[in-house]
Amino acid sequence: MLAIFHKAFANPPEELNSPASHKSSKKPKLPEETLNEFLSHHPQNTFSMSFGNAAVLAYVPRESPYLIHQRLFCGFDDIYCVFLGSLNNLFMLNKQYGLPKGSNEAMFVIEAYRTLRDRGPYPPDQVVKDLDGSFAFVIYDSKAGTVFAALGSDGGVKLYWGIAADGSVVISDDLEVIKEGCAKSFAPFPTGFIFHSEGGLMSFEHPMNKIRAMPRIDSEGVICGANFKVDVFTRVNSIPRVGSETNWTHWDSH
Repeated sequence: MLAIFHKAFANPPEELNSPASHKSSKKPKLPEETLNEFLSHHPQNTFSMSFGNAAVLAYVPRESPYLIHQRLFCGFDDIYCVFLGSLNNLFMLNKQYGLPKGSNEAMFVIEAYRTLRDRGPYPPDQVVKDLDGSFAFVIYDSKAGTVFAALGSDGGVKLYWGIAADGSVVISDDLEVIKEGCAKSFAPFPTGFIFHSEGGLMSFEHPMNKIRAMPRIDSEGVICGANFKVDVFTRVNSIPRVGSETNWTHWDSH
């Protein structure tokens, strides 16, 4: 999968952008170049959607039923989701959110997002923490212009992100596409974390702790983006925990 969001609609951590990207022989690419690179890797069955200059989503269905992780794409009510992996407790979650039994993981994630966006009875970290399985997903709310991404804590699904030549954020499970498109400005998406375009990056396992960026050094000794870890010694001042007035799309940045 591939998701690209203009810098005006997504605010990735500054530490992800390495100054070395523009000094090395291999320069980062523009979003359209990265999209073409991804499409060339899967010329037969790739599906992509563009939202003007704001966003691009591309998705490749599971090419073999024997692959461990499924790949799903769903769109509803101007909300679009690419989901990788599977949820062990999907039946229970569908029942909890009032969805039909046959709803897949992408459908559930959209419904959970809609519920939290519109009513917000629970903090987003708690909702994602309730997901049991190996998973990664990226949501784009085209009406609100917001981005939400998450990666499960078990490491079963890999996800990467980086910065394109124009400052757009690029998210993909294809490491080679990320390397080609972002040059030195990329890193693995941290496991057990969620990212929101307005709220920033946070750990859904340790939501009360701040996040520390650790520079990544490649084999050439050059800073290559950053790894993000939970700072176990520093806690955030507060985070909304309960109340129907809580709007999860505007949680405080930390």
